[in-house]
Amino acid sequence: MKEAYTWAAIALIVISSTTGDILLSHAMKQVGDVSELWKRHGFWKVIGRVLSTPTFFLGLIAMGVAFYSLLFALSWGDLSLVVPASASLTFVANAFAARLFLHERVGRRRLLAALLVAGGVALMAI
Repeated sequence: MKEAYTWAAIALIVISSTTGDILLSHAMKQVGDVSELWKRHGFWKVIGRVLSTPTFFLGLIAMGVAFYSLLFALSWGDLSLVVPASASLTFVANAFAARLFLHERVGRRRLLAALLVAGGVALMAI
């Protein structure tokens, strides 16, 4: 039963972390070039622009869910399974989500790497 809880928590980590990464990336693309904004208008303008972007806060909430899910997963499962599985599956999910939601170009090499990582997680889970 603990193993089911562990894998459910890992799934929640992957989903919420990927969601947070996508939302934060979207928010920062809306903000624009931070270094250029900083040079022209200063630190407080950068902070104001970031804090006025709603997807920034949604991304932070999703990342918070991922963090607390990691704590639950570590209380139920082994560190040697939880951390590599959640990190590698998040890598795979980020590659696909970046292509799907952010319309980023994800090359064949990156997709192949993501699939190999997923294969490694499958071997580790056996």
